[in-house]
Amino acid sequence: QVQLVESGGGLVQAGGSLRLSCTASGSIFSIATMNWYRRAPGKQRELVAVINSGGSTNYADSVKGRFTISRDNTKNTVYLQMNSLKPEDTAVYFCNAFLFRDWWGRGPQVTVSS
Repeated sequence: QVQLVESGGGLVQAGGSLRLSCTASGSIFSIATMNWYRRAPGKQRELVAVINSGGSTNYADSVKGRFTISRDNTKNTVYLQMNSLKPEDTAVYFCNAFLFRDWWGRGPQVTVSS
């Protein structure tokens, strides 16, 4: 069984930065693709950033150049560095691990005030 525990959400002013962390239990982390999703109020869940086991990354167009996903396999942790935050980045952010199936974290709230 895999558990994902996130931290780092909160309230920040527009233009500010936050870093989300997601630590996984279990032994799959190093070979799993790790993703960050978000769900804004009244909107569908959106894939924000992806990092595969080899370290290759991909981003939603809405966050390219502002967000950076990274992973530390020695700590079983994936990060999402969010810079130049905008009010439209306000959402619940979910950590996801995928290896043959999905595992989900609970999702920290990120609120960006204008």
